[in-house]
Amino acid sequence: MKLKDKLPQLADPEIDAEHQGTRAREAWRVFEIMAEFVEATERLQRIQPAVSIFGSARIGPDHAYYKRTEEIARRLSDAGFSVISGGGPGLMEAANKGAYYGASPSVGLNIQLPHEQSNNPYQDVSQSFRHFFARKVMFVKHASAYVVMPGGFGTLDELSEALTLMQTGKSHKFPVILVGSEFWRGLVDWFRERLVADGMIAAADLQLVQLIDDPAEIVEAIFRFFESRGFEMSPAEREMQFSL
Repeated sequence: MKLKDKLPQLADPEIDAEHQGTRAREAWRVFEIMAEFVEATERLQRIQPAVSIFGSARIGPDHAYYKRTEEIARRLSDAGFSVISGGGPGLMEAANKGAYYGASPSVGLNIQLPHEQSNNPYQDVSQSFRHFFARKVMFVKHASAYVVMPGGFGTLDELSEALTLMQTGKSHKFPVILVGSEFWRGLVDWFRERLVADGMIAAADLQLVQLIDDPAEIVEAIFRFFESRGFEMSPAEREMQFSL
């Protein structure tokens, strides 16, 4: 039996009606996605400059990573940066909390999940998403820098997304700072010893990330990056952002 013999035949009225219903739902989903982009863009356009902070949802307030995240966010907020996090618990909460008690807005880009995600209370601006990819665009679109704390698959996803966009020229370049040398060192060594050595990435691509643990040095590194070019994107960079 060939594969095509196993496929549903759309001439069957019941199957055809089912597919029409599915197509109609998919068409309406496009409008839902458009609405998420429009609403988020309008709400977030006044938060520049901003720094996106990522990290595990599973780290409690007594952990050293939580305290360090909170301090970094507070320093960034007092230095004039809005702080964007995923809006949930753990290190996302620490980021929002530090910014909330600082001088600049605390922004939460919340995602609707069946478990684990619940909005933390330390948000001056809160935006909810149903779709991960729309949320990820907003993290990059509005960030002058990424600060990446220890985390799991979600944190790694955001990190690799930013590096891929910059590596391929689909996004303007900005600082990506990994915090927690004891956590990230093995990954950075693997980048060098496997990805560079095997020709999967160029040696220069390693310059897209920095390992910095001290909160004050993190703020200094971000300012140093923009000293010569300023925080305003060039017309070419703004055009680039439309292609994210």
